[in-house]
Amino acid sequence: MPALVTLSGRLVRLEPLSLAAVEDLAAAASEDRSTYAFTRVPHGRDEVASYVEAAMAEQAEGRTMPFAIRWLHTDRVVGATRLMNLEYWQGPMPWPPGARATVGDVPSVADIGYTWLAASAQGTGVNRESKYLMLSLAFETWNVHRITLKADVRNERSRAAIEALGAHFDGVRRAESRGADDTVRDTAFYSILSSEWPAVRERLSGRLGLVEAAA
Repeated sequence: MPALVTLSGRLVRLEPLSLAAVEDLAAAASEDRSTYAFTRVPHGRDEVASYVEAAMAEQAEGRTMPFAIRWLHTDRVVGATRLMNLEYWQGPMPWPPGARATVGDVPSVADIGYTWLAASAQGTGVNRESKYLMLSLAFETWNVHRITLKADVRNERSRAAIEALGAHFDGVRRAESRGADDTVRDTAFYSILSSEWPAVRERLSGRLGLVEAAA
């Protein structure tokens, strides 16, 4: 399974999720919760601790890499996110030229999900840079073939944020899972392929002001 890493940007630092983040996460989740209608966000210290422990257990099995999102502006953890549904492909097949075809310590494909932020960190660029850091790790270090992102079909805000990344809309899977509001959820699926990452990276770099910073 992939080694734990800390990912640092100009706005955020993504740190391996641990019980040390519980107090900050509980405080972050206790802010205005009106944007969580379609997102499962733990509420209260006990729920947050259970949430962190469950994520760490999945990480130990090589199925997920969860992060606490530290907003450098406040030096506080203001949310969480993860690379998840890590798949390690096996067996010979006609791989594209230059593609990794052997099973190793890094995934072949992954999802980005379980992302939530405190109300005070929403709309600040924290989410965008967090996605940029995880996508960079996945495509440039792990060399994954695909990243999947998904959202409740009713969650227009999350869908707009995913589409703003430049992800491709793959369609809607009906009755895909139990929703955060305990209804049967239809889920919108999006993806970014390794061949699409350079264009997505350029788009995100421009929106984050990284192009100007590097000039």
